[in-house]
Amino acid sequence: MEQLEIAVKAALEAGAAILEIYEQDFEVEYKDDKSPLTSADKASHEIIVAALETTPYPVLSEESAAVDYEERRGWSTYWLVDPIDGTKEFIKKNGEFTVNIALIENGRPIAGVVFVPVQDTLYVGSSDGAWKVEGCAGKSEFELIAAADEISVSGKPRGVLKVVASKSHCNDETRAFIAQLEKEHGEAELVSRGSSLKLCMVAEGAADIYPRVAPTMEWDTAAAHAVVTAAGGRVFQFDPDIDAKSYHTGTNTVNDLVYNKRDLLNPYFVVSGLHE
Repeated sequence: MEQLEIAVKAALEAGAAILEIYEQDFEVEYKDDKSPLTSADKASHEIIVAALETTPYPVLSEESAAVDYEERRGWSTYWLVDPIDGTKEFIKKNGEFTVNIALIENGRPIAGVVFVPVQDTLYVGSSDGAWKVEGCAGKSEFELIAAADEISVSGKPRGVLKVVASKSHCNDETRAFIAQLEKEHGEAELVSRGSSLKLCMVAEGAADIYPRVAPTMEWDTAAAHAVVTAAGGRVFQFDPDIDAKSYHTGTNTVNDLVYNKRDLLNPYFVVSGLHE
């Protein structure tokens, strides 16, 4: 897919620009919603938008001016971008931040690129499958393809169930959900990562399930959502009244996360790499 190649190149170029700033001292601004903003967010945004504007599709980025819903509701296909997902991790310099680029069609992410600049690791998902590439720097397009490893979700836990959840900010609903899982699978191991890396862990089978009972925006999840789907997983809307098992049997009582809503705030969700 030519459009996906453009997105991959944009993510890698943005990642290189981000690392230049990451290795220096930088100032932090704060937006109206109190979320942090750095020159790296701005540089990444400019690089990605310039690249994606060469395609036939409009672009919605976290750092763009707001696009009125009455305009974007007519977008059957568009790019959804988070120039740096995990700006707080960027500021902490713990390396757990990503560049996220998703292609959305009729409310569903059909392709996604997640680049982890500090780890020099790329995740890509599309209708053709899901891949992970490590050591991207200096590789040509053909070398990236040659170095790509196909990834897939766990399907069923291999030993101890691995749940992505914050040990320090684990709320009552999350604990109740994990308790349900443990009744079925035994004691779970909690693992934690920043940004969209949490979804990518499920996509590559490094974790089995990720309940997110806390606020996120559509651009936070879309690219990694595409990778999860391509790897054989699902991203469901969370419902506290539904049994945890429903999220890996995919019953009709659970709905997938959708995009381009009037309100760009995501509902709570569950990323599942489990299936019957």
